[in-house]
Amino acid sequence: MPKFFIKTYGCQMNERDSEQVAHSLIARGYERVSCETDADVVLLNTCSVRDMAEQKALGKMGMLGRMVKRRPETVFGFLGCMAQARGAELLKEIPHLDLVVGTQKFHRVADYVDGLVARKRSAIAAAADRSLTRMDDLRFSIVDVEEEVGSQSTIRDQSLAPKQATAFVSIMQGCNMHCTFCIVPRTRGAERSRTISEIVSEVRTLVARGVKEVTLLGQIVNLYGRHEFPSVAVAAVYDRRNEILNGESAVIARRYNISPFVQLLEAVSAIDGLERLRFTSPHPIGFRDDLIDAFSRLPKLAEHVHLPLQSGSNRILKAMHRPYTVERYAQLVGKIRAARPGIAITTDIIVGFPGETDSDYKMTRDLVEHLQFDNAFVFRYSPRRETPAATMSDQVDESLKEARNQDLLGIINASTRRANEKLVGTRVEVLCEGPSKTNPARLMGRSRTNKVVVFEAGENRIGKTFDVAIERANGFSLYGQPID
Repeated sequence: MPKFFIKTYGCQMNERDSEQVAHSLIARGYERVSCETDADVVLLNTCSVRDMAEQKALGKMGMLGRMVKRRPETVFGFLGCMAQARGAELLKEIPHLDLVVGTQKFHRVADYVDGLVARKRSAIAAAADRSLTRMDDLRFSIVDVEEEVGSQSTIRDQSLAPKQATAFVSIMQGCNMHCTFCIVPRTRGAERSRTISEIVSEVRTLVARGVKEVTLLGQIVNLYGRHEFPSVAVAAVYDRRNEILNGESAVIARRYNISPFVQLLEAVSAIDGLERLRFTSPHPIGFRDDLIDAFSRLPKLAEHVHLPLQSGSNRILKAMHRPYTVERYAQLVGKIRAARPGIAITTDIIVGFPGETDSDYKMTRDLVEHLQFDNAFVFRYSPRRETPAATMSDQVDESLKEARNQDLLGIINASTRRANEKLVGTRVEVLCEGPSKTNPARLMGRSRTNKVVVFEAGENRIGKTFDVAIERANGFSLYGQPID
């Protein structure tokens, strides 16, 4: 039985793609192993969003070359975004590389691996009576980075661990936004969405197997289906019990369109047995009134929104090709918080974008302090080849990027601590996911606001939902005692 090892770099969509590949290999009789030196097939699923992720993947594959002399039959492959962006040139850089598969071909990986494993074993058997002196004798390279019509319909079905409580479901591929710093439209292609019926069917299957929480994934998830499926006009009725008009409650009705994404949220929320629904990552321009309203009327929709900001300077946002203003973003945050009190809002921010001045950075810093995010991912701008920002003038010095990065992280960490400390002494609903990563003697789960909660493993609670009394907050985690 051949053994395989797969390592993933980058986002949750990459994690989901890796699980699809793993599931397809296991279905063909392959065994998954946790160490590359035990594997007959070594696959790295790559990311191109930042240079560091690319360099890590390239460095890892370079070091894996040491396995070749000891195990010449091993198949080595790059998958995903970097594979899509660089294609066949990776074969020239890495002599022992056999396989390069792009972002629209994950469903074909098992076929390619089968073929390479068989050809290498056959070549070794044929060469048993002679010495292999050149690596080229065992190199049977495959490169597939071509676009494939309908590939969005292949991003389904995944293996689940016993009692797995949460799962990711990809609902679309690609991106049409073309932010000047981002390589994703090139590596993931244009927007393509699965049908609501396909997605609902997959979620039903997951729930039947014990999943309690599903996260819908898309490059810009709230723009789901905008090219394929129509919006639906409805009459919305709001009963404002706190608004008094002529001594009576004001009932306000208006018509608006329900976007395909909100239609999907409604359909998934209606699935019996599903307890929580999340999505990531949205774009501010796709956060229309119907989506904000969904947070006030869909109880399964968890109280957490990851809403990328990128910069607090309107000048920089325009240079990034982000079609919103700081003022509109702040107004949107206010609307979301009003729709679901207590909701957690997290974000992405880039520091050191070309042309970012001290004044631009201060605007970002001031906005972050004002909005008080629950958490944020802060990135130093990383030039990506064949993106407009990479050739812009006024590239910011790396030392200045790092200084701004560390300064902003300090602001974010303080905000995170304050948000967590507010929960000490309260009870929060937790879905237990499994053992704590830092202490296997404890269990961990997440609150509805997506905060990590750690507690003693007095009994097996994996896959169950219950309240935890929060006793203390430490960094990014909460600690407490389960309440039966």
